[in-house]
Amino acid sequence: MTLRIDISGLPPERLRFAASPLAELTAMLHVLAEPGHHPQFAEWAAEVWVGLGPELAERIRESEFLWRSSQADFLFPARPRPTLAEELDDVDGIDDETYVTAALVTTCGGNRAHFATPSPLTDATARERALDLAQARGARQEAFAERLLADPAAVRARVRHTLERCAEAFFDATWTGVAVQLATDLRLKNDLLKRQGIAAALASVSGAVTLAPDDDCIIVDKLQDKSTTAQGSGVTFIPSVFGSPHLVVVHTPGWQPVVQYPVAERSTAEPVSLEAVTLRLDALGHPVRLRLLRTLARGPHTTGELAHTWELSPPEVSRHLAVLRRAGLLTARRHGRYVRHALDLPALTALGTDLLAAVLR
Repeated sequence: MTLRIDISGLPPERLRFAASPLAELTAMLHVLAEPGHHPQFAEWAAEVWVGLGPELAERIRESEFLWRSSQADFLFPARPRPTLAEELDDVDGIDDETYVTAALVTTCGGNRAHFATPSPLTDATARERALDLAQARGARQEAFAERLLADPAAVRARVRHTLERCAEAFFDATWTGVAVQLATDLRLKNDLLKRQGIAAALASVSGAVTLAPDDDCIIVDKLQDKSTTAQGSGVTFIPSVFGSPHLVVVHTPGWQPVVQYPVAERSTAEPVSLEAVTLRLDALGHPVRLRLLRTLARGPHTTGELAHTWELSPPEVSRHLAVLRRAGLLTARRHGRYVRHALDLPALTALGTDLLAAVLR
């Protein structure tokens, strides 16, 4: 599964790397809402929650549908500004229809087709459908959707005020250090883009982001089949310290594509592709291959030894071993005329982590 961004004919200067205070605040708020996704920030999140007053904590929770399970498109600026205030001003410039649709998608868990035409702001039937979807998600979601549809201006002003108060409570102090890390990453990315081109810059973003062979499309390895175009607009890449392990992509038709990627730590390994994870899960889905792995977990074996142990024919064992090798779960070494197969313990041990990373990405 992949998300594809069409960049055919796009001038190189339309691919942009820039830091965004609003996008990083969104990443921090997601960490506060879903600390289980970000164990590396558990201590930070706990300290922030302790320091928040009850009223601000409640305000964060009442709007958390904008950044918890998924993030509203308007929280990732296509043209990042130096300050949070400037980016919030840009959000204020979005019309109610666009803002409400983006907010309902994250609040109700549906897709844009549910809220596009007719608009729930003007059509009673569409409004009831939106509220039904919100109600199915929970009482808080229903209450937020009701307020949003009844008085969009009031909700928008309240959300902005909440974000401004978050800046005062924890973001401004944290951003000072984060901005240095982001600036370092941006220097690297922009230098690669200038000197070596788009493919090299994308490769430095993440192993999950690649340039298609024809150089006409950016391919993002995510658990979805979607496509969008950057023609006439461009693509903005926003680094994030708090975003790891997520790779967030704004891909809504009519919106400029934006990719928020985690700034890699030096010790961080390249992500395993969703295809590789799927291949390994498929390989483990056969009872014979599980039996073979049980034996190989005790040490290297030849095909003949495995066939004898499990009363199978050597050709049948060879076929199953080939599947396991293609999945990257086995290694093989020749000793004279014998080939001994061994279980790749690190690959098997990391499978759960790799699967979680692919899902969260």
